[in-house]
Amino acid sequence: MRGITMLCIALLVTFTVAAQHQFSRADTLRGTITPARAWWDVITYDLHVQVNMDDSTFSGSNTITYKILKPDSVMQIDLQYPMVIDSVLQDKKSLSFTRDSNAWFIRITTPQAKDKKKQITVFYSGKPRRAKNAPWDGGVVWAKDEKGRPWVATAVQGLGASAWWPNKDTQSDEPEDMTINVTVPGDLTDISNGRLKKTVDNPDGTHTYIWYVSNPINNYDVALNIGNYTEIKDSYSGEGGKLDLSYWVLDYNEEKAREHFKVVKPMLKCFEYWFGKYPFYKDSYKLVETPYLGMEHQSAVAYGNNFRMGYKGTDLSGTGWGLKWDFLVIHESGHEWFGNSITSKDIADMWIHESFTNYSETLFTECQYGLKAANEYVQGIRKNIKNDEPIIAPYGVNAEGSGDMYYKGANMIHNIRQIMENDEAFRQMLRGLNKTFYHQTVTTRQIEEYMSQAVGMNLNKVFDQYLRHTTIPTLEYRFAGQQLQYRWVSDVKDFNMPVKVKLSDNGFKLIYPGTLWHSSNITLSDPKLFEVDKNFYIRTKEVK
Repeated sequence: MRGITMLCIALLVTFTVAAQHQFSRADTLRGTITPARAWWDVITYDLHVQVNMDDSTFSGSNTITYKILKPDSVMQIDLQYPMVIDSVLQDKKSLSFTRDSNAWFIRITTPQAKDKKKQITVFYSGKPRRAKNAPWDGGVVWAKDEKGRPWVATAVQGLGASAWWPNKDTQSDEPEDMTINVTVPGDLTDISNGRLKKTVDNPDGTHTYIWYVSNPINNYDVALNIGNYTEIKDSYSGEGGKLDLSYWVLDYNEEKAREHFKVVKPMLKCFEYWFGKYPFYKDSYKLVETPYLGMEHQSAVAYGNNFRMGYKGTDLSGTGWGLKWDFLVIHESGHEWFGNSITSKDIADMWIHESFTNYSETLFTECQYGLKAANEYVQGIRKNIKNDEPIIAPYGVNAEGSGDMYYKGANMIHNIRQIMENDEAFRQMLRGLNKTFYHQTVTTRQIEEYMSQAVGMNLNKVFDQYLRHTTIPTLEYRFAGQQLQYRWVSDVKDFNMPVKVKLSDNGFKLIYPGTLWHSSNITLSDPKLFEVDKNFYIRTKEVK
């Protein structure tokens, strides 16, 4: 019965938020597992793209190998305006197709037998959307480096990979592996995901770079980075053995990068300690300099912070600790675990990517400067929380929730760490998440249930309050003489999160408030000693 009640509450919140936004048919086609998507599962992509600098156009093909889950005759492929599908082939036969917004419906004419694998090749061309403010308003970035040479990159999280190549554009279905073939002018280099397998010198003077990704990859991570790059090679001995490191930077930044990227090895050591082994040893770890701020492109992390400390030279926490390290290196690399290895099925659940990754900044600060510094950092970033919309957005309409998924989500995780009162158990929970959901797509419910089991407490009400409501809970307290009384005031019925308070000179201890006034057996010799642990992101109010 309780499960039904919680489902009804979740649906009510979703419908309320949805009513505040207008979602189009295109949003539904993109965000839903439609019948034309449900019957087939992506096995691999073999993407070919030629980048034409003269007119900013792309052209190429994508051969999709897929498994038939249930025979059908209509397949949905996504490719956004103004890109177009030119033709489609299967078994050497040309297939017909129609377009509905950014979704293309291909009529399959060859037999489709359950559990069999088939291939379809989609030929496409056009001028992909130009990014206005990457990575937030994404697309293709057409820029020039300091010497006036072409510098091109893709950044399409949120917007979708179908902005520049045809695919099944949903996070819920990742290919098991992928080949990326990129043809560029002969004086330029392309850096994409995975490992470079081959470079082909073409008769027309262009070069084709062939990259192979041996692990599952989500669509928006697939990236092109084209410019006058030079490679700095290194390696790291970690939990998975030898990890190849490559830093691809513009040729005139090589010396600067060699010094600045020395943070990578201590970062990897820290993250492997907390999260478990780096998820993509087979594909290596790369940092790639880009003409925009950055993005978590799997095994080819986009870096554009101009070799500065902090976030564009500023400290997002306002504590000073955020200027001790390069935000873009740390944050975007943290996504290799949360976002790239563990990926949300629906972008409504993007908190799974951003909350844990934002908290990775706190953990790195702890690894380098100690627990006190980490606590100050995570408390400092609270100033960026808006409490404007729920962190979890409506499902099935290609919608992201509030940007509070970063700072508020990280502080929710910090709350849970305090409740556990055991940092080793907390570490094992994070490592367990990465082991259990390694290279998988997941839902919020799966993460909630895993964490509740690891903590030994049903955390549903905590998740509901912080992820599905805009306010944060208020701990009200009062004194009846020297006796402490307390309760929670919150949106969630029967909210019951434990919280640490200071009752004497002996430090903090957990209390267990409910939504009714609780008269504790605790008496304080001096009520002024009462204090709530600042590591909890809550409001407090003394009631006279």
